[in-house]
Amino acid sequence: MRRRSEEIATPRGPARVDVESPGAGGPRPATLLVLGHGAGGDVDAPDLVALRDAALGAGIAVARVTQPYRVAGRRAPAPAGHLDEAWTAVVRALLDRYAPTRHLVVGGRSSGARVACRTARGLGAVGVVGLAFPLHPPGRPERSRAAELETGLPTLVVNGDRDPFGVPPAGPGLRVEVRPGERHDLRGDPTGTAAVVLRWLREHGWAG
Repeated sequence: MRRRSEEIATPRGPARVDVESPGAGGPRPATLLVLGHGAGGDVDAPDLVALRDAALGAGIAVARVTQPYRVAGRRAPAPAGHLDEAWTAVVRALLDRYAPTRHLVVGGRSSGARVACRTARGLGAVGVVGLAFPLHPPGRPERSRAAELETGLPTLVVNGDRDPFGVPPAGPGLRVEVRPGERHDLRGDPTGTAAVVLRWLREHGWAG
């Protein structure tokens, strides 16, 4: 396995990227999976780590992106536009460095899933993975963010049935997998959650 951690400049300050690729010396992976963290969280969340491990085992390169506000030591998230701007700069830099990449899949957990959904088409992604997508603030179902899931791309959402942020309904191009007994952190069975994502990636021919 090849690993590297680096900072990438963005218009909102430096972001940190942890990139891991399977099989040192082997062929370049055909798929790059770029993952973002939740608000106030980090890229070592159990579900993100489990998905990284599963993806690497299936021959996918994985990049986990830490947003500039977290690199700077802040927990309160930056405005959505700033998050999208920094994420876009990082993913484009990764594509330049790891070209040619046949398949770009973007995703993340919670806030990171929202960022991935909003920016996926503009980055040329083929699909989107959302872990614990926060459909609405707790107790405020009228403030739905369902429109962000209309990516125009194959999109997978994996949410717990006890998530106070809600569970989005499935729709055209949008698959929703509900994990019994899981809350927003998806800590109960992160390996099982990763397996759900890996099956979906394989169905689309993006994983070995």
